[in-house]
Amino acid sequence: MLTMTSLGGAGTVTGSKHLLEHDGNRILIDCGLFQGMKNLRELNWEPLAVPAGSVDAVILTHAHLDHSGYLPRLVRDGFRGRIYATAATRDVAALILKDSGYLNEKDADFLNRIGATRHKPALPLYGVKDAERALELFTPVSFSEPVELPGGAIVTFRHAGHILGAATADVEWGGRRIAFSGDLGRYADPFMLDPEPIAEADFVVIESTYGNRIHEPTDPAEALGEVVERTVARGGTVVIPAFAVGRAQALLYYLWKLREAGRLRNVPIYLDSPMAIKATDMLCDHLADHRLAPEVCRASCDIAIYTREVEQSKEISTNSYPKIVISASGMATGGRVLHHLKAFAPHRKNSIVFSGFQAAGTRGRAMLEGAREVKIHGQWIPVEAEVADLPMLSAHADANELMRWLSGFQRAPRRVFIVHGEAQASEALRSRIDHELGWDAVVPRQAQMFEL
Repeated sequence: MLTMTSLGGAGTVTGSKHLLEHDGNRILIDCGLFQGMKNLRELNWEPLAVPAGSVDAVILTHAHLDHSGYLPRLVRDGFRGRIYATAATRDVAALILKDSGYLNEKDADFLNRIGATRHKPALPLYGVKDAERALELFTPVSFSEPVELPGGAIVTFRHAGHILGAATADVEWGGRRIAFSGDLGRYADPFMLDPEPIAEADFVVIESTYGNRIHEPTDPAEALGEVVERTVARGGTVVIPAFAVGRAQALLYYLWKLREAGRLRNVPIYLDSPMAIKATDMLCDHLADHRLAPEVCRASCDIAIYTREVEQSKEISTNSYPKIVISASGMATGGRVLHHLKAFAPHRKNSIVFSGFQAAGTRGRAMLEGAREVKIHGQWIPVEAEVADLPMLSAHADANELMRWLSGFQRAPRRVFIVHGEAQASEALRSRIDHELGWDAVVPRQAQMFEL
């Protein structure tokens, strides 16, 4: 018997973990951290529903933390199998996981120093060494190349768009074929490749981040340029919280396009995120994974002033001249961008631009919903700056694009499982699948097991 259980990413847009079990073997598709609201983050500390050492392999669709960030903890708790991912995903994961381990250690150390913890001492969820041990277990897999896993499962990766290295996972096991979308990117994106279709599957597991929304057809570069120009005209600074991998590089590309068109000539652009800088350097090493020609890749990466050191970052916050600051994290949950928000959010001449999905419980979501103050480093910071939402810059497929990917299946699957979305988004996509395709679709609950 083959079963599937969602141990994360069920009823929420974070913590993706989907467990396949067959004849005593276990394979985990994605292994992400829960992020956002406190009740979700606390789930990271709960024991996994099955012993980590009983998992035979992990299939990783891409390297974002909500899909990969629990891997070091899995290894710390006893996982000794292999982690199958594309080569670019492995390279990106090396940046993200080691950084996550470092931040976990730093946060625990800070809580211990100020005594703000119920635990004596506070311990990190995992550390840098755990991340390094996880990275040793990666097995790079080429796109479109079937690979056999322990227990006889066969996985084939196809391009998903979204970010560098992102893939869909087509798993054949126990006489069944299950297609996992991972996170799907946009169609006709000038930066990333289109999501590739899958011809057939018995079961489909699809994300629903934007399952109830349609991205505006506005040109992303034009929308970004308008915000920057009106902010600069009033003498302000544009702060863009951006995911270090994917969004930061796409933003540089759109800003390069604006410069090539003769706009924003005298506006300094700062990329203030060590991880984003490393990811940007990596972009031109994986030219087959995106659309940019080598010369365009180099030119767009060279448009920004890279600020690697903390003192350089502090100087950005203290200078009042008009500029663009791209900094992580993308949902304003941590990182250097918080210092920039403290400096620039209280002033009306400035702008804060969000370019990707903002999960419930994050500062980014609060600001988009009109919060007039946000708590940063224990202080309530007024939000008087213009807050702009540019969803057309998102790396996630919208509802129409999710339906377009589903239309690539040449026959109806037995069932579609809708995951990785907030409740309204998942239910909206389920309704569309039922109405437009006539397929059986369900939104799994956390830890709900399905026989396939």
